Amino acid sequence: MSKYADLVLQSNCVFTAAGEEPFAGFVAVAGSKILCVGHGALDGAILGPNTKVLYLGDRTISPGFSDVHCFFTGYSVGFLGADLSACKTEGELIAAAKAYADTIPAEKSVLCHGWNAQEVPVNGTAALDEAFGSRPAILFAQGCETCWMNSAALERYRFTPETCYPEAYVRLLPDILGDRDFIIPEFKKYMKMMNSRGVTSVKEMGFDRFYGFTDILAELEQSGDLTLRVNFMSQPVAEEVDLAYGRAMREKFTGEFVRFSGYNQMTDGSISQLCGDLKQPYCCADTCCAQNIDWDSLARQTRAADAEGFRFSLHAQGDAAIARVLDIYETCRRDKQGHVINRHAITDLEFSDPSDLERMGAMGVIAEIYPQIQSIADREGKLAMISEKIGMDRGRYYWNRRKMADSGVPLSCGTDLPLLIDNIPESVYHAVGGYFPEGGEPFNKQNMLTVKELLTAWTRGGAYNLSCEDSLGTLEPGKKADIAVLSGNLFTTPVENSRNLKVDLTLLNGSVVHNAL
Repeated sequence: MSKYADLVLQSNCVFTAAGEEPFAGFVAVAGSKILCVGHGALDGAILGPNTKVLYLGDRTISPGFSDVHCFFTGYSVGFLGADLSACKTEGELIAAAKAYADTIPAEKSVLCHGWNAQEVPVNGTAALDEAFGSRPAILFAQGCETCWMNSAALERYRFTPETCYPEAYVRLLPDILGDRDFIIPEFKKYMKMMNSRGVTSVKEMGFDRFYGFTDILAELEQSGDLTLRVNFMSQPVAEEVDLAYGRAMREKFTGEFVRFSGYNQMTDGSISQLCGDLKQPYCCADTCCAQNIDWDSLARQTRAADAEGFRFSLHAQGDAAIARVLDIYETCRRDKQGHVINRHAITDLEFSDPSDLERMGAMGVIAEIYPQIQSIADREGKLAMISEKIGMDRGRYYWNRRKMADSGVPLSCGTDLPLLIDNIPESVYHAVGGYFPEGGEPFNKQNMLTVKELLTAWTRGGAYNLSCEDSLGTLEPGKKADIAVLSGNLFTTPVENSRNLKVDLTLLNGSVVHNAL
C-alpha cells in the first residue's frame, strides 16, 4: 500500500464501528484499502501530490452498510415488461400488454408490471384469454401482491392471483432469471440503487439452485461489473436442502465479490394472520398457530447442513417459533463457549420471549432484524392488531432489540427487500426513536437501540454475519475501503428529524460508486 493517500475524507463525525464514539477526524484511502484513520487535523505525511481531500463538514463517515436479507428476484418482478401504471381501464391494460408482446419473441410469456389493482378492476381470465390465446400472460399489480393471469399462465405456472408470492410462483422464476436481456440490466440498476443507499454488501435469497443466476453473478464478477459484494443463500422451495449444490457453490465462488452463504428457510408466518407460532394461544382464537410447521424436517435439514459446515438462517416471528429454532441450533455443532460454530441466524424476531433472547446471546446466534419494519405500518392499525391478537401485555415484547443487545446477541440488519428498501436514516427514526411513519408517541421505546448500536449492526454486525469481519465492517487501517457518507451528523440530528438525511457518497474498494456531493 502506498504511503500517500489517494483520497482523504475529513469530517466532524467519523464513525468507525470499532467501538469508539464518533469523532472529528479523517479517513485516508490508498488504492482499495484504508490507509489510516486519524483524530483531529489531517496528517500531512499522508498527503502526496495527487491526494484528493474532501472536506465533509458535519457529514457522517461510516463503514459501508450490509443488508443481510434481501431478495432481488422478488424486487425484479416489479419491473417486468411494460409499465401499466398509466392504464385507466381494462381495455388500456390489454392494449399496452399487446403492444409490448409485439416487441418480444413469440415464444416468450407476456409479463408486465404496474397495474393499479385498486383503481382498475378486472374480471376473470376471458379478456386476457381472447387477447393472448395459448401464450401465457401475467400482469402484475403494483406491489406484486396480486396479478391478472390468463388461462395459459395459470396452467403453465400453477399459481393464482390469490397466491401471488415468490414461493408460489417459483415455476415462473426460471423465465425471469433466464431472460438475460432483462435480468442483467435490472441487476445493474439494483446495484446502483443499493449503492445510493450506502449499501456495499448484501446477502441475497435465491430459491433452490437460483435458476442460473449464479452464472450471471460469476460473469459480472469476472468482468469487474459488480458494485455490490453478493453473498447468496439457497432457500429450498421446490425441494429440500440440496447439499451437493451448496458444496459446488462453495467451491466455485472463492473470490472477493461473490460467496455462497448457506441456507435460508421460513418457519412460521405473520402474527396478524394467526400464523405466528406462539407459546400461549391467541387472544382472538383458540390456537397457537393457524398453520402446520414441519419442525422435524426443519431440524433434520439444519443439522445436515451444519454437519457439512454450512450455516442456516431460519425466519421466525412468534415467540414459540424463536424458541423452537433455538432448540434446533442447540443440536448443532458448538464451540467450548457454547456458541454455534457455523454462525446460524434467526431472521425477523418480531415477538420474542426475553428468556429466549438470553439463550440466543449465550449461543452466539445472530439476529437479522428489520429496523425499518415500522415504516409500513400505522400506529393505530398496528396497535389494534397487537391488542386483538396477543394483547398489549405480551405486546410489550414486540421488536425487543434492546433485550437482544443487552443479552449479547450479535445484531445485523436486513430489509426483506422488496418488502422494505434500504434507508439507514429512516431505520434510525424507527428502531432508535420507536416512531411509526406519522410520528407521535414512540411505541415500546424501552425496546429500542441507540444510534451507535444500530449503525454498528448495519456495518460491523453485517460483516460478522457474512464472515467478512477481518476485511470489512469497520474503518481501520488495512481494511477494504467500503465507506458510506451521510448528508449530516446522524448522532446529533434529533431522531425525529433523521429521515431528512441521505447518502451523499459511497465507496467500494476505494472507488466511488455513488456521488451526490
